[in-house]
Amino acid sequence: MQPTVSVLIPVRNAESTVESAVRSMLRQTLTDFEIVVVNDGSTDSTPSILDRLANEDDRIRVIHAPARGIIHALNAGISICSGEFIARMDADDICHPSRLEAQVEMMEREADLGVCSCLIRMFPRNGLPGGMARYEQWLNSLTSAEQISRDIFVESPVAHPSVMLRRSELIEIGGYQERGWAEDYDLWLRYHAAGKKFAKVRETLFCWRHSPGRLTFTDSRYSIENFLRAKAHYIARMLAGSARPVVLWGAGMTGRRIGKHLMREGVRIEAVVDIDPKKIGRTMRALAIVPTDYLRCRNDAFVIAAVSSHGARDLIRKPLRHLGFVETVDFICAA
Repeated sequence: MQPTVSVLIPVRNAESTVESAVRSMLRQTLTDFEIVVVNDGSTDSTPSILDRLANEDDRIRVIHAPARGIIHALNAGISICSGEFIARMDADDICHPSRLEAQVEMMEREADLGVCSCLIRMFPRNGLPGGMARYEQWLNSLTSAEQISRDIFVESPVAHPSVMLRRSELIEIGGYQERGWAEDYDLWLRYHAAGKKFAKVRETLFCWRHSPGRLTFTDSRYSIENFLRAKAHYIARMLAGSARPVVLWGAGMTGRRIGKHLMREGVRIEAVVDIDPKKIGRTMRALAIVPTDYLRCRNDAFVIAAVSSHGARDLIRKPLRHLGFVETVDFICAA
């Protein structure tokens, strides 16, 4: 019989955490699920732990595969998932017992919902870097479809292992793809480009382990430069065919970097706005750096705000709105 949910867990060398992660799923209040674990070439005791767990509970299905990386492992898992929904999970995280029940209820209630996440809490709290704590706070501030869509180009707006997706939509959209940048952020940008809706259960149902060994910190695909490449690629796709002039807001480091990638993607930037009087009148990549007043006579422009300093987004949004620019229609924040 087809389960309601397939929980997809890729794993490599997680002998110290994988059993706790799997058992947190086995304690779910919703019991109509399967767990598909893809062992991606582990060389520690992970395979034997997984086999033992599978012998204890027939809802656990284990695929032992050679080490080919997380994208291959995820797609291999998708190919055998049989549930209507796929819930992601990593081998070192912990789920609240009601996570699946709450997410299924939300997905069934909102038929147009493509990506369902929840509030998250990073652990261990001791020694959690300030940047990660701010990211956690930002993630948890985005709950509605409108908030997530608004900030989709700022950063990845959902924690990958916290999401639930519709299996048919995930397959239709092409699964996980190798593009040289983070596979999860690429997936969210493709969902966004396809007009899919994101939202979160407003409860903390997922504990996300912070570890220096995470791919986020060790794989170059997750570098800031590659995140900027991903943003530029999908912003360029969004603007393709538009005759509107494009203005970049931000002549600092972030603006220069994302401007470079936008131009490589074929986006023709008309000018660069900045508030620093020392920069106004100069050029950035042969583009004139102009004051904000420039936008008063260029209210047909599409503005890409790319300033990453703390609090900059709100400082940019206010004058743009005052000038009549509507976020996601006339401007986006990309940092």
